[in-house]
Amino acid sequence: MSEFRARSFDAFRVRPAPTVLRGRSLQGEERIRALRRLTLVVAVKSDCEGCHDFVHGDLRGLEGVEVVVVSATSGDETWLDAVQPILVAPELMKELGIRTAPFYVLIDAARSLIVAEGTLFSPAQVASEIARHLAT
Repeated sequence: MSEFRARSFDAFRVRPAPTVLRGRSLQGEERIRALRRLTLVVAVKSDCEGCHDFVHGDLRGLEGVEVVVVSATSGDETWLDAVQPILVAPELMKELGIRTAPFYVLIDAARSLIVAEGTLFSPAQVASEIARHLAT
């Protein structure tokens, strides 16, 4: 029997990354986060099944990277019990070249560069796609 393994097919676009992530909490409070290490920015939306694990689930496999969950909107009641904080940051998504969720970008803070990107399906899929960056 064949085992289906989801993976991203997006073509990588080399580009600079910001050194600071700006947005608002779900409660509307301003949030500013300086990037100091390898950072995975995960763009989610409330009606996305693959996004659910990034908001509510266990991010095991992504221990070697800082994970920041972002959204273009404050979502709905499905995020009220979110395990991960959500940064509402439509301008940041635009700055990172994220056209729509679900999507991720991996930022090398030391070089201020986006070093990987793609569509997300699950934490395990993203961890597999960025594994080579975690080893360096």
